[in-house]
Amino acid sequence: MNVKSRHHLRADAIDDIEDAVATQLGVDIEADSYESVEFEDSDWEVVLVDGEPLVLYVESETRSASDGSGGAAGGESEPFLTVQGANAYPPERNVVTVDAGAISFVSDGADVMRPGIVEADDSIEAGDLVAINEEGHGKFLAIGRAKTDGSDMVGDSGKVVESIHHVGDDLFEFTV
Repeated sequence: MNVKSRHHLRADAIDDIEDAVATQLGVDIEADSYESVEFEDSDWEVVLVDGEPLVLYVESETRSASDGSGGAAGGESEPFLTVQGANAYPPERNVVTVDAGAISFVSDGADVMRPGIVEADDSIEAGDLVAINEEGHGKFLAIGRAKTDGSDMVGDSGKVVESIHHVGDDLFEFTV
Protein backbone atom coordinates (compact mmCIF):
# COMPACT_ATOMS: atom_id res chain seq x y z
CA MET A 1 0.00 0.00 0.00
CA ASN A 2 1.46 3.31 -1.11
CA VAL A 3 0.83 6.41 1.00
CA LYS A 4 -0.89 9.19 -0.96
CA SER A 5 -1.04 11.76 1.86
CA ARG A 6 -0.40 12.01 5.55
CA HIS A 7 -1.42 14.84 7.87
CA HIS A 8 -1.79 15.52 11.58
CA LEU A 9 -5.33 15.52 12.98
CA ARG A 10 -6.97 18.49 14.65
CA ALA A 11 -7.69 18.34 18.38
CA ASP A 12 -11.45 17.85 17.84
CA ALA A 13 -10.83 14.87 15.53
CA ILE A 14 -8.49 13.34 18.10
CA ASP A 15 -11.12 13.84 20.82
CA ASP A 16 -13.72 12.11 18.62
CA ILE A 17 -11.43 9.09 18.14
CA GLU A 18 -10.51 8.84 21.83
CA ASP A 19 -14.15 9.21 22.92
CA ALA A 20 -15.42 6.62 20.42
CA VAL A 21 -12.80 4.04 21.38
CA ALA A 22 -13.37 4.64 25.09
CA THR A 23 -17.15 4.30 24.70
CA GLN A 24 -17.11 1.24 22.43
CA LEU A 25 -14.20 -0.69 23.89
CA GLY A 26 -13.46 0.72 27.33
CA VAL A 27 -9.95 1.72 26.18
CA ASP A 28 -8.10 4.96 26.87
CA ILE A 29 -5.57 5.71 24.15
CA GLU A 30 -2.65 7.82 25.32
CA ALA A 31 -0.52 9.17 22.49
CA ASP A 32 1.54 12.15 21.43
CA SER A 33 0.63 12.19 17.74
CA TYR A 34 -2.31 11.26 15.51
CA GLU A 35 -1.92 11.33 11.73
CA SER A 36 -4.48 10.51 9.08
CA VAL A 37 -3.17 8.45 6.15
CA GLU A 38 -4.67 8.13 2.69
CA PHE A 39 -3.45 5.46 0.30
CA GLU A 40 -3.05 5.55 -3.48
CA ASP A 41 -4.09 1.94 -3.93
CA SER A 42 -6.59 1.27 -1.13
CA ASP A 43 -9.77 2.69 0.41
CA TRP A 44 -8.61 2.04 3.98
CA GLU A 45 -8.88 5.16 6.12
CA VAL A 46 -6.25 4.80 8.83
CA VAL A 47 -4.95 6.87 11.72
CA LEU A 48 -1.35 6.48 12.82
CA VAL A 49 -1.11 6.76 16.59
CA ASP A 50 2.47 7.60 17.53
CA GLY A 51 3.45 6.34 14.07
CA GLU A 52 1.62 2.98 14.23
CA PRO A 53 -1.60 2.12 12.32
CA LEU A 54 -3.78 1.64 15.39
CA VAL A 55 -7.12 3.19 14.35
CA LEU A 56 -9.28 2.41 11.35
CA TYR A 57 -12.40 4.20 10.16
CA VAL A 58 -15.09 1.63 9.35
CA GLU A 59 -18.25 2.29 7.38
CA SER A 60 -21.34 2.63 9.53
CA GLU A 61 -23.72 -0.30 9.82
CA THR A 62 -25.99 1.00 7.07
CA ARG A 63 -23.13 0.86 4.57
CA SER A 64 -20.84 -1.80 6.02
CA ALA A 65 -18.21 -2.97 3.56
CA SER A 66 -19.15 -6.41 2.31
CA ASP A 67 -16.40 -6.34 -0.30
CA GLY A 68 -13.72 -6.71 2.36
CA SER A 69 -12.04 -3.42 1.50
CA GLY A 70 -12.95 -1.95 4.87
CA GLY A 71 -13.03 1.45 3.21
CA ALA A 72 -15.27 4.27 4.22
CA ALA A 73 -14.86 6.56 1.25
CA GLY A 74 -17.98 8.61 0.66
CA GLY A 75 -19.95 7.14 3.56
CA GLU A 76 -20.51 7.72 7.25
CA SER A 77 -17.75 6.02 9.21
CA GLU A 78 -16.72 5.38 12.78
CA PRO A 79 -13.27 4.97 14.37
CA PHE A 80 -12.30 1.59 15.77
CA LEU A 81 -9.03 -0.08 16.68
CA THR A 82 -7.12 -2.05 14.05
CA VAL A 83 -5.83 -5.52 14.93
CA GLN A 84 -2.55 -3.88 15.93
CA GLY A 85 -4.50 -1.31 17.95
CA ALA A 86 -6.46 -4.00 19.77
CA ASN A 87 -3.23 -5.81 20.66
CA ALA A 88 -1.62 -2.54 21.83
CA TYR A 89 -4.72 -1.41 23.77
CA PRO A 90 -6.68 -4.58 24.63
CA PRO A 91 -10.44 -3.86 24.60
CA GLU A 92 -12.52 -4.49 27.70
CA ARG A 93 -15.84 -4.53 25.78
CA ASN A 94 -17.13 -5.73 22.39
CA VAL A 95 -14.81 -8.73 22.42
CA VAL A 96 -15.57 -12.08 20.79
CA THR A 97 -13.28 -14.96 21.74
CA VAL A 98 -12.70 -17.90 19.39
CA ASP A 99 -11.22 -21.34 20.04
CA ALA A 100 -7.99 -22.74 18.59
CA GLY A 101 -9.84 -24.42 15.72
CA ALA A 102 -11.08 -21.08 14.41
CA ILE A 103 -7.74 -19.24 14.48
CA SER A 104 -6.53 -20.17 10.99
CA PHE A 105 -9.90 -19.33 9.42
CA VAL A 106 -10.28 -15.98 11.20
CA SER A 107 -6.64 -15.10 10.46
CA ASP A 108 -7.32 -15.71 6.75
CA GLY A 109 -10.26 -13.29 6.79
CA ALA A 110 -13.15 -15.73 7.15
CA ASP A 111 -16.32 -14.54 8.84
CA VAL A 112 -16.75 -15.94 12.36
CA MET A 113 -19.13 -18.86 12.79
CA ARG A 114 -20.95 -19.82 16.01
CA PRO A 115 -19.18 -23.16 16.56
CA GLY A 116 -15.80 -21.39 16.83
CA ILE A 117 -16.90 -18.93 19.50
CA VAL A 118 -16.23 -19.75 23.14
CA GLU A 119 -17.30 -16.41 24.60
CA ALA A 120 -18.84 -13.11 23.53
CA ASP A 121 -19.49 -9.90 25.44
CA ASP A 122 -23.22 -9.89 26.35
CA SER A 123 -23.43 -6.14 25.71
CA ILE A 124 -22.72 -6.62 21.97
CA GLU A 125 -25.68 -5.73 19.78
CA ALA A 126 -26.20 -6.71 16.15
CA GLY A 127 -24.38 -4.14 14.01
CA ASP A 128 -21.69 -3.32 16.60
CA LEU A 129 -18.03 -3.43 15.67
CA VAL A 130 -16.18 -6.14 17.60
CA ALA A 131 -12.61 -7.23 18.25
CA ILE A 132 -11.97 -10.95 17.80
CA ASN A 133 -9.35 -12.66 19.94
CA GLU A 134 -8.20 -16.20 20.50
CA GLU A 135 -8.61 -17.95 23.82
CA GLY A 136 -5.12 -19.45 24.18
CA HIS A 137 -2.98 -16.32 24.31
CA GLY A 138 -5.58 -13.55 24.18
CA LYS A 139 -4.13 -12.10 20.97
CA PHE A 140 -6.48 -10.21 18.68
CA LEU A 141 -6.88 -11.68 15.20
CA ALA A 142 -9.53 -9.60 13.48
CA ILE A 143 -12.02 -6.77 13.58
CA GLY A 144 -15.57 -7.41 12.45
CA ARG A 145 -19.21 -6.41 12.58
CA ALA A 146 -21.63 -8.42 14.73
CA LYS A 147 -24.54 -9.94 12.82
CA THR A 148 -26.33 -10.88 16.04
CA ASP A 149 -26.32 -9.94 19.73
CA GLY A 150 -23.44 -11.17 21.91
CA SER A 151 -25.81 -13.28 24.02
CA ASP A 152 -26.75 -15.21 20.85
CA MET A 153 -23.24 -15.78 19.45
CA VAL A 154 -22.26 -19.05 21.09
CA GLY A 155 -24.00 -21.98 19.44
CA ASP A 156 -23.95 -24.76 16.88
CA SER A 157 -24.32 -23.10 13.48
CA GLY A 158 -24.44 -19.85 11.60
CA LYS A 159 -22.31 -16.85 10.72
CA VAL A 160 -22.32 -14.27 13.52
CA VAL A 161 -19.47 -11.83 12.77
CA GLU A 162 -18.58 -10.38 9.37
CA SER A 163 -14.81 -9.92 9.04
CA ILE A 164 -13.62 -6.42 8.14
CA HIS A 165 -9.86 -6.47 8.88
CA HIS A 166 -7.65 -9.38 9.92
CA VAL A 167 -4.11 -10.54 10.63
CA GLY A 168 -2.21 -10.81 7.36
CA ASP A 169 -4.33 -8.45 5.22
CA ASP A 170 -2.80 -5.41 3.49
CA LEU A 171 -3.56 -3.10 6.39
CA PHE A 172 -2.00 -5.48 8.91
CA GLU A 173 1.14 -5.73 6.76
CA PHE A 174 1.36 -1.94 6.29
CA THR A 175 4.36 -0.24 7.86
CA VAL A 176 5.33 3.40 7.73
